Amino acid sequence: MTWLVGTSGWQYKDWRGVLYPEGVPQRLWLETYAAEFGTVESNNAFYRLPSLESFAAWRDRTPPGFVMAVKASRFLTHIKRLEEPEEPVARLMGAAAGLKEKLGPILLQLPPTLKADPDRLDRCLSCFPEGVRVAVEPRHESWWTAEVRGLLSARSAALCWADRLGRPVTPLWRTAGWGYLRLHQGRSGFSYGEQALRTWAGRVREAGWDDSFVYFNNDPGGAAVRNARLFARLG
Repeated sequence: MTWLVGTSGWQYKDWRGVLYPEGVPQRLWLETYAAEFGTVESNNAFYRLPSLESFAAWRDRTPPGFVMAVKASRFLTHIKRLEEPEEPVARLMGAAAGLKEKLGPILLQLPPTLKADPDRLDRCLSCFPEGVRVAVEPRHESWWTAEVRGLLSARSAALCWADRLGRPVTPLWRTAGWGYLRLHQGRSGFSYGEQALRTWAGRVREAGWDDSFVYFNNDPGGAAVRNARLFARLG
């Protein structure tokens, strides 16, 4: 089992003194981040899709074996709401191709108002090239059905496990041979306590995935950095 633990993004000014030493310029933050963590989730792609050249530059600036997950554009998930996915998916994959062997999973985070539509999701998943890993994070309770679980399993897409305030907000389905976990906010401000992280580490181990991608999205005050460091040790 391979654990890849990191954070959702790396460009946070309040991480100076937590991850980025004083005097290290912002243009070297990715290199500093990648010296400690083996993976990152690029969530800026959600707001504005970077160019192929940007992805290629990130590939060149990170060490061998580094993996970058990419959060799909909100144009696909929140504006189009997965409808007519062919062009947005092709554009996303065309840009992310700049990562080459460092491309990790694609995350489809669905809007909380999007109710279950298995046909729409299946059409979207079918647009991704063979071999590309896709994790799906639904946020409306209508998605928690046997039909949706079967669809994800048939497509070898991972249900993104998600946590908020120390509790799962998704079913803990194992729908692929690999897994994806996002931790959004702990109980102590934004930070997770050690016991909560140990509980999640146990769940990940029990899932028995070949590869486990774990990202901390609780960035304020550097909580994500501290929690990712501890979680990596628990693996």
